[in-house]
Amino acid sequence: MGTTVFERARPAASIVAHSLADTELSVFWRDDLPADLLPDRPTLRAEHEADLVIVGGGYTGLWTALEATERMPGARIVLIEAQRVGWGASGRNGGFCESSLTHGRENGLARWPDEMPALERLGLANLDAIEASEAKYGMDFQFERTGQLAPAVEPHQLQWLRDWRDETAEDDDVVYLDQAAVRAEVASPTYLAGIWETRECGMLHPARLAAELARVVEERGVEIFERSRVTHLQTTDHDVTVVTDGGRVRAEHAVLATNVFPSLLKRNRLMTVPVYDYVLMTEPLSADQLASIGWKNRQGIGDMANQFHYYRLTRDNRILFGGYDAVYHFGRKVRPEYEDRMSSHEMLASHFFTTFPQLEGLRFTHRWAGAIDSSTQFTAFFGTARKRRVAYAAGFTGLGVGSTRFAADVMLDLLAGVKNERTELEMVRKRPVPFPPEPAAAIGINATRWSMDRADHNQGKRNLLLKTLDALGLGFDS
Repeated sequence: MGTTVFERARPAASIVAHSLADTELSVFWRDDLPADLLPDRPTLRAEHEADLVIVGGGYTGLWTALEATERMPGARIVLIEAQRVGWGASGRNGGFCESSLTHGRENGLARWPDEMPALERLGLANLDAIEASEAKYGMDFQFERTGQLAPAVEPHQLQWLRDWRDETAEDDDVVYLDQAAVRAEVASPTYLAGIWETRECGMLHPARLAAELARVVEERGVEIFERSRVTHLQTTDHDVTVVTDGGRVRAEHAVLATNVFPSLLKRNRLMTVPVYDYVLMTEPLSADQLASIGWKNRQGIGDMANQFHYYRLTRDNRILFGGYDAVYHFGRKVRPEYEDRMSSHEMLASHFFTTFPQLEGLRFTHRWAGAIDSSTQFTAFFGTARKRRVAYAAGFTGLGVGSTRFAADVMLDLLAGVKNERTELEMVRKRPVPFPPEPAAAIGINATRWSMDRADHNQGKRNLLLKTLDALGLGFDS
């Protein structure tokens, strides 16, 4: 087995230790919110009546609430969140808002090749609508339509880029960059070539998007209750009741937007697994530091490895650097203690200075982690339950910032019994294969992670396990 660039060009341990010496275990995005976007909302008490009740105060639930106010003016809509609005993945992700509804073009072509023209068109329209929503609703979530850069950092990845270039030769928004050109965009000695998708992705402030959506839907009449964990659903032929320890909401329909947390529907308990992703945020770069790396077009960046890194600039020119070390814990557990994994943050810091050695001396102010709701098809699945009283979407697998808005429209369509282009998609109608119960889940996931790491060390060559999973349309990803 060979070594990767991050092993061949590892920075000194003292550089890594210095960079992490004063780092706070806290989510930068939420710390960066102004007080007026963090109101202290009430806990659900007593009994309430509604036309629609939404469980989950992340992007999926908030976009559903907003779209529902457009479709049903005057309707009574209640949203219930177990923690605080945007507390989970919606407040701690990288802020990459992609047009892809399929976790990338390659995954979509492998699963739904006949639908890809429609899925790509719908995905771009969805991204356009998210960009336009800032002006439409008077929101500010710091959206920048920068596109996304995919650099090759190992020689075997160059052929992947050339294939990608050839397959998209007629798409003016996909730009191939040779080594000189890609390093002119972003000055990293690890870059061998790259593809820049100029329109398919935007950068945004994750926690501000959740907070602004919550503010807007409240102004439009939606009631939001926080610190109210839903324990179960009760359904009749006429309504559905959402029950918490302190109260209940009876409504005509319910939407479940619980992301990585255990589903309230038994049928979905094995459909996702929580995968922990780790992130660092630097202090703001000085003008000289920023000039040393270029990055004038401010693209989001995700390298081509199986265990990939993603990184981007913030509005005040910090660098967020995350990914690589996706970790699954036995039993599908989501626990705060899993967020404090110094070995993962030290590895990220080492890889950061391999990527940008000219930034030696820079410090990280924040480190954090979050759980991703990974599905075997790498992208969301949808459906209804309880005689179409309940709709759900989950399994976004780390690319939900943009596609949660699409999911909101799908769920509202399904509840209304609407047949349209969205609801007739095979991607929407077909459920993925569930993960197995324990201990098979932990054994399979960790074997897959090991195999992906070996592929990165062996010129991208996939072993028998990965080839078998590919053939069956199964997988594990962060």
